[in-house]
Amino acid sequence: MARQDQQLQVLNALDAAKTQWYHFTAILVAGMGFFTDAYDLFCISLVTKLLGRIYYTDPTKPSPGTLPPNVAAAVNGVALCGTLAGQLFFGWLGDKLGRKSAYGMTLLLMVICSIASGLSFSHTPTSVMATLCFFRFWLGFGIGGDYPLSATIMSEYANKKTRGAFIAAVFAMQGFGILAGGVVTLAMSAAFQSAFPAPTYEVNAAASTVPQADYVWRIILMLGALPAILTYYWRMKMPETARYTALVAKNAKQASSDMAKVLQVEIEVETEKLEDITRGKDYGFFSTRFAKRHGAHLIGTAATWFLVDVAYYSQNLFQKDIFTSIHWIPKARTMSALEEVFRISRAQTLIALCGTVPGYWFTVFLIDVIGRFKIQLLGFAGMTAFMLGLAIPYHHWTTPGNQVIFVVLYGFTFFFANFGPNATTFIVPAEIFPAHLRSTCHGISAASGKAGAIIGAFGFLYAAQPPDKAHVDAGYKPGIGVRNALFVLAGCNLLGLLMTWLFVPESKGKSLEEMSGEADDEEASANGANAVNLSGVEIV
Repeated sequence: MARQDQQLQVLNALDAAKTQWYHFTAILVAGMGFFTDAYDLFCISLVTKLLGRIYYTDPTKPSPGTLPPNVAAAVNGVALCGTLAGQLFFGWLGDKLGRKSAYGMTLLLMVICSIASGLSFSHTPTSVMATLCFFRFWLGFGIGGDYPLSATIMSEYANKKTRGAFIAAVFAMQGFGILAGGVVTLAMSAAFQSAFPAPTYEVNAAASTVPQADYVWRIILMLGALPAILTYYWRMKMPETARYTALVAKNAKQASSDMAKVLQVEIEVETEKLEDITRGKDYGFFSTRFAKRHGAHLIGTAATWFLVDVAYYSQNLFQKDIFTSIHWIPKARTMSALEEVFRISRAQTLIALCGTVPGYWFTVFLIDVIGRFKIQLLGFAGMTAFMLGLAIPYHHWTTPGNQVIFVVLYGFTFFFANFGPNATTFIVPAEIFPAHLRSTCHGISAASGKAGAIIGAFGFLYAAQPPDKAHVDAGYKPGIGVRNALFVLAGCNLLGLLMTWLFVPESKGKSLEEMSGEADDEEASANGANAVNLSGVEIV
């Protein structure tokens, strides 16, 4: 265990600092990035039905058009592919160039591509969708960079006592982003409905989708640039984190100067002590030493993030399909295009308000009391239980009069995702790896999560189709049905619980250097290299 006198004064000052204004500034600046990320990633699911109506409707058919399976998969999933690539690239870049240097690039990319997504004009439906997918890939690339950089910056700025709550608060802004996507879509669809009333598809197929509906989805996508623009200036004003400047760039003077301004205290420059502390600690990612000390932890953070995102993204991206299958949203032909958007966004907003947002903030308030390990176990257990509660009597929930209870149980799966692994898988990788590989390892863990999200997004699209050919959506093949898909997701959550138990350490109340081994002397580092937490007990 590291002694206080072995640590740099600038890092001790950060660990012991009382909660101050700069903590809240950092949460807001990093959190608004996540607000934008969530808005951009999830608002597309609210407008895919509208895209199908606008670009793929044949008025002679009994039902309005929907996106072909390959187009729907691309539109829903291409941003996730970009996010995965961005997490790996910017995670690596954050350790090479510094957290701050890479931070501005991600925000600019998000602003440009949000606006460009809404300007996807062309002459044919295929080319409109292709242009949209191109810009959403690069939007995702920018969003991906925000994951490792925001988490690492917040963890390196925070104090020991409330670090978990601060990182969780950044991630909790995702909940408000999802909520904002629903509210903006509600407002836009309601306003356009009022201004341009239209009959249902059954009454008049051609008139049910007004020409002005094409503006709705474009405005919704472009508004994602607004919060990113508002926070760009403040993001550029933040100094580089002291842990990067000292432990990676090895500039004790700059680290002390930056944090003296932030903390408003005098901090001694300890150049010689820094040299002693960092000597022999620059082992590479592919080194035996990293594998022995952190290999099991990386397996744990990557695997648990992968498993929770399979479930989380399949639910979130395809809420509208689940709500339709239990008849909570009427058949498309009984509504106009804008009414369908309104009803889908109302359902998603209700879930976000009642299940998603509260779950995030339970994590914020309790993570430094209960600990990461217990919350992650509890979340996986809760998600497993409620998904089984949805799946086992699934046919009961689809009968008239029972849909409300289904939606309540469905909301609880989101609550336990966010008061559980969806939040903790973001927090833990930012705390347990060494400074010179922290952003890289967080990026790898997050990219593993996005691989799970892609499987959830693409896989659920096909898997949730009914086994009976007569009820399969146009262009799809029979699948295993929503009920069996829920059983698969419950199995993913159960496996996540097991991986948490085996590989995820508890970091509550410990400094980043204690968790990563950077504060240990050489002998302690060598002796502790094989110490792997197998039961949620703190690292030796």
